Amino acid sequence: MFTGLVEEIGVVSAIEGNDETGKTMTVIIPQASVLLSDAQLGDSISTNGVCLTITSLLPSPPGFTVGVAPETLRVSNLGTLTPGSRVNLERAVRADTRMGGHFVQGHVDFVAQIVDVRADGNARTMRFKPQDKEWLKYIVHKGFIALDGTSLTITQVNDDEGWWEIMLIEYTQERVILAEKGVGESVNVEVDMMAKYAEKAMAGYLAKESEGTAAVPLLEKLVKRIVDERLQGKA
Repeated sequence: MFTGLVEEIGVVSAIEGNDETGKTMTVIIPQASVLLSDAQLGDSISTNGVCLTITSLLPSPPGFTVGVAPETLRVSNLGTLTPGSRVNLERAVRADTRMGGHFVQGHVDFVAQIVDVRADGNARTMRFKPQDKEWLKYIVHKGFIALDGTSLTITQVNDDEGWWEIMLIEYTQERVILAEKGVGESVNVEVDMMAKYAEKAMAGYLAKESEGTAAVPLLEKLVKRIVDERLQGKA
């Protein structure tokens, strides 16, 4: 589990393997970084929003290696990384850590494309579009979203046109790789897991309510119930 608050930006120094069998990726961090001060083999580390397992630790320059499975390469943009690519890094959250972001699992849902970037004073507004508009049902105005592992607040959503926007304040621009990206580039997206749990719980409720009958939308059922209660009250 992570918070979506990027702790360090690392640099990919080497990549071995391929998309079919998986890859081994080596990431180097700044010499003065404390990111790996308490790291152990087998620890989870968020790399551009993807939860990966540390398979070895490097003493100098400080860094680590991770294995990237074929499925991870298929659903994320890690397959596009090359030696020299910069990546957002975050250690797994501790029980005594302040939750400054939101609950991020490190399980990428899909990859979205940046379709617009524009300045707003010293802030930067970025617009994203998924290949499948169906994902927009989990994206709500002022809700949380994790982009390349960065916890951000959604500022606008357009379900008809199929896009959403976020705003990067100046402080965040200096500390995450998202600010370095432009139109046409991709980001790993993890929607708020609470939205998915809510959807499943509601689907279960509707299925139970409609056993033996045709499924009825929840709103229609609620309206019908209210109308019936009003009519009974007047009888």
